Amino acid sequence: MLLEGYTKRIFRAECNPRFESLHCIATLHQDVSAVLPYLNAVLGGFEYLKDPPALVLRSRGRLITIHGREIAINALNDEAEADKILEWLKREINQAWENRATITPSDEGAPKPQVLEILKLLPRTNCRRCGEPTCMVFAARAAEGVKSAADCPELDEEARGRLEGYLSRFDFDS
Repeated sequence: MLLEGYTKRIFRAECNPRFESLHCIATLHQDVSAVLPYLNAVLGGFEYLKDPPALVLRSRGRLITIHGREIAINALNDEAEADKILEWLKREINQAWENRATITPSDEGAPKPQVLEILKLLPRTNCRRCGEPTCMVFAARAAEGVKSAADCPELDEEARGRLEGYLSRFDFDS
């Protein structure tokens, strides 16, 4: 077993204490740096950073970042959700470590949607009805996973389907 335990801290964002979501930082009792390329191969990380090694996962609108000695999770509903994710990650880390002889390690992140490709699929009216100042900003937010085709009221059904089809190629939560 590589990861035996962790100590977690749950908090609200200091920059805006009115935010309803919680954040979690778990300090790991063991260094898991060596397993990160294997874990990335198994979980298909959103981004892999090589120096220092870190794996970024995207799941249901939140980012989960795994460093050698720390796991950071944002946009949590409550502490129970943090516990569930941390225990899942502990199992995945240990399983990847135990199976590392049969896993080809990967230091490549997943493909990401391109802002300009998204922009090409938008009406480019800059109507602001989506809550963003321009379609370019909307496209950037969609590439980050914050906005979806359903958030653009100017898209007709056919255009919405094309945008959903493009974005679905990068959706790893399914």
